[in-house]
Amino acid sequence: MPDTLSGPDVALELDDIQGTVLRGRPNPYFGAYLIFEIEDPTQSLRLLERLLPHLTSAADWQAPAENAWINVVFSHEGLRRLGLHPDILAAFPLEVQQGMAARSEFLGDVGRSAPREWVMPHALNGFHIALHVMAGSPELREAKLAVGHAALSELPGLKLIYRLDVGMPPTKREHFGFVDGLTRPFIVGQGGEPLPGQTVSPPGEFVLGYHNAKGEISTGAGPSEFWRNGTYVSLRMIYQDVALFRRFLRDNSDDDYAQELLAAQMMGRWRSGCPMHQSPDRDQPELAKDPLKNNDFLYYDSDPQGRITPLGSHIRRANPRDGLKDSISDADLHVLLRRGSAYGPVLPEGQLEDDGMDRGLVLAVINAFPARQFEFVQSQWINNGDFIAQGDRTDPIIGRRDRADDFLVYQPHRHRVCGLAEFTILRGGEHLFLPGLSGLRWLLDHLRQRQSEDA
Repeated sequence: MPDTLSGPDVALELDDIQGTVLRGRPNPYFGAYLIFEIEDPTQSLRLLERLLPHLTSAADWQAPAENAWINVVFSHEGLRRLGLHPDILAAFPLEVQQGMAARSEFLGDVGRSAPREWVMPHALNGFHIALHVMAGSPELREAKLAVGHAALSELPGLKLIYRLDVGMPPTKREHFGFVDGLTRPFIVGQGGEPLPGQTVSPPGEFVLGYHNAKGEISTGAGPSEFWRNGTYVSLRMIYQDVALFRRFLRDNSDDDYAQELLAAQMMGRWRSGCPMHQSPDRDQPELAKDPLKNNDFLYYDSDPQGRITPLGSHIRRANPRDGLKDSISDADLHVLLRRGSAYGPVLPEGQLEDDGMDRGLVLAVINAFPARQFEFVQSQWINNGDFIAQGDRTDPIIGRRDRADDFLVYQPHRHRVCGLAEFTILRGGEHLFLPGLSGLRWLLDHLRQRQSEDA
């Protein structure tokens, strides 16, 4: 590994990192996930050879020349089928080797969220390689998809088994009605300056080959040429029961204002994105639009007991900020880089009965340590309340619902909101490896050599 990667303040090698690691989705956005099963590894090698020239790096990520990109990821089973050396396969993190379906009980993916109910393939039933396309218009998306289809031509050994289109709803909000994508960490070395309230994280928390929050270089499986500038993606397809969410708000509120207040308390933000911490009594959409204000808040000194932003609210669980300063938990070790994209049609405004259409969110979590980042947050913060003295209460919006659950709020007075329902259901998930571009070239050379030795 080059010495330049060992300094804590080194700039990221943006031209070698796949674009989705840093590039935020366009506004509006139009994308797709294409999932493939490997039937003939030699044909898959030809796919990679054809795709490599078209894959997008993170260079110029703040002002890209083209408002569209295409990237590729692999499951551990996919790398095995391709022919990656067994010693390298055995060196991957355990959670990546096992796959997300095998870890469902630990992650709280039970009941209707259990793997037997999933519709999106996982590593044990065909998820081997996936292409991720994101663009600023339907035309650009189709142009990038055409690249993928061209690479697939005359490759019968690679089978397309699933496609999921994503895109910004006409409401410009996710399906529960909240503005999404307001919070992300600032990665040292990405360029520019952090915004007020933005968590500053060392690059090794998200990209392999750099210093992490423990002061160590984050490494991967095999030689550094393979894993350098790569990362892991914890992918989740989450169905949102919008009608059920709306009925819950109605049944636990006296009027329209009370419904909006309860929704804000459950999320920690008003639906516009305005933080409750800065405006606990009313929504202020203009504040939500101001990047210098919409994340500029902490909890430790001003709201330690959650009287403004409830302790159990979604944003406080997923990102406690400084709220755990006196606890044994180090929040800096569990920061996530989250990419969320909506799928499915919008349920018409005011409709309280489900229409049978599938809709929800595809969550792509970028993390260098899936066990202590995504899996820790999911199992310990989302699905357990001990870290905030909330017992076995779970996240009020996305928590597991295999037991009775309630939610503690202080406005307009201290009370429990009982009967939390199963507002979300997991439709599929997988831990994936996203190599750097040089890592993909190394992988191709490695697989060619392995095939030559076996010939």
